[in-house]
Amino acid sequence: MGALPHVDTSSSATNGANGGSRTIKSWAPATGDLLGEVRVSTKEEVFAAVARARKAQAAWGVLPVEERCERLLRLRDALVERADEIVDVVSRECGKPRHDCLSHEVMITVDLLTYYCKNAPRILAGHDIGLHLLKHKKSSLHYAPRGVIGVISPWNFPFVIPMGDVVAALVAGNAVVLKPSEVTPLSIQKAKEIFDGTGLPEDLFTVVYGYGEAGQALIESGIQKLVFTGGVETGKRVAAACGANLVPCVMELGGKAPLIACADCDVDRTARAIVFGGFVNAGQVCISVERVYAHESIHDDLVARVKELTGALRQGDPQGDATVDVGAIIFPKQIEIAERHIEDAVAKGATVLIGGKRRAGPGQFFEPTVLTGCDHTMTVMKQEIFGPIVPIQKVGSEDEAIRLANDSHLGLNAYVFTKNREKGKRIAQRVEAGSVCVNDVLLNYAAAEAPFGGIKQSGFGRVHGEEALRDMCDARHVFSGRVPEPAADPLWFPYSNKAYRWQMRMLRAVFSRGSIVKRIGKLF
Repeated sequence: MGALPHVDTSSSATNGANGGSRTIKSWAPATGDLLGEVRVSTKEEVFAAVARARKAQAAWGVLPVEERCERLLRLRDALVERADEIVDVVSRECGKPRHDCLSHEVMITVDLLTYYCKNAPRILAGHDIGLHLLKHKKSSLHYAPRGVIGVISPWNFPFVIPMGDVVAALVAGNAVVLKPSEVTPLSIQKAKEIFDGTGLPEDLFTVVYGYGEAGQALIESGIQKLVFTGGVETGKRVAAACGANLVPCVMELGGKAPLIACADCDVDRTARAIVFGGFVNAGQVCISVERVYAHESIHDDLVARVKELTGALRQGDPQGDATVDVGAIIFPKQIEIAERHIEDAVAKGATVLIGGKRRAGPGQFFEPTVLTGCDHTMTVMKQEIFGPIVPIQKVGSEDEAIRLANDSHLGLNAYVFTKNREKGKRIAQRVEAGSVCVNDVLLNYAAAEAPFGGIKQSGFGRVHGEEALRDMCDARHVFSGRVPEPAADPLWFPYSNKAYRWQMRMLRAVFSRGSIVKRIGKLF
């Protein structure tokens, strides 16, 4: 659920009183109030944090996985106990409704931690590998912690995205050094404060603050893996830096999620899904509904219902008002991006059905916006929006909708709406995306068991699920004998003509069509 890249500006950092060190200030996007500040970490401090984490991991990684999970449940309990504090910080720092903070930030983190603690002993258990040919040998695989995992996280979901990676790394036996976005540093500062109160080793989870140079230092610090969530262009630079340092990485980048509204869809549910999927978190979700392809037979009814539901949304400062549906724009440049998309679309024939402009008054607010008459000549249908805009295009068939849905350089999430679930699943399998939801939106990210990630330029690697947990480890293979080994192996030196002829006979006996070995094998 990555954020678009943002530009580092000198106005975001100030000189502090402690020897000229820089600080990052966090501002409330809904009010403009100063919420707090953190000190920028130097390159030397990032390196030192990784060195301390490595020492902490040495003791943590040798614990049985069951013991690690039992200890980490203290963190789960603390997160539940102090959920209101987390909600308060995230809501103020992001300007998002408290409902969103509780369900999307805290609940998913707690559930993922609980799932991994319950299932890690099974997921990370070593196992034998059956060998189809070398029957005289025994092969087994076990999972060992990598060491120190680096995490670079975005501003749109400043708690759940990094903490999901943190808990997976810790369960697997690693230590973590995390660099949060400079736009929202206080949310993860609260997570670190709660972690430190659980009695877990302090240096097992460390936070460093800063801009691009802090992320570069983290990559160069000797970490064993990096998980990056952010925009495509920034992700390319991060992946290049990881490649230069031979650091394995996961890239969870942008999205341009299409929603296909079939002729037989439930119009009311589809409209509600479009409005929620397009405007929750003010559209600042990498799996937001960013483009809709509506079948011509239901297009007009769907558009009318979407307009009605959008017009009923309540937008404003969520502090002290639990009825706010749509909050603020976290990073102000996203408003400029939204305005450019709308200007381009209107110039090319689109209609602003509702919304379309900044909201007057204090704070960073942009009206939930619906565009109709859209097509693929418009940037709003081709480039990531990351704001509260839903463009709708009329299509004549499901095949056309699928073709247009796949006409993108991104492939993170997609949505299909139809009353025929089997048809929905068939369409889903034709859509080029890491995940496709049928008759629902966004919810797949909350499925702890399911892998989450994209294809194309939406990135590579996965978070969540069993494979993501295993990938926090080195898979180590042990190969041994079942029977006593002879002093001289027939495949070893010295080579001879006789040995070559023997190997050729074995090749043909085992692999030729109709060989005696194959016929015997079928009997057992």
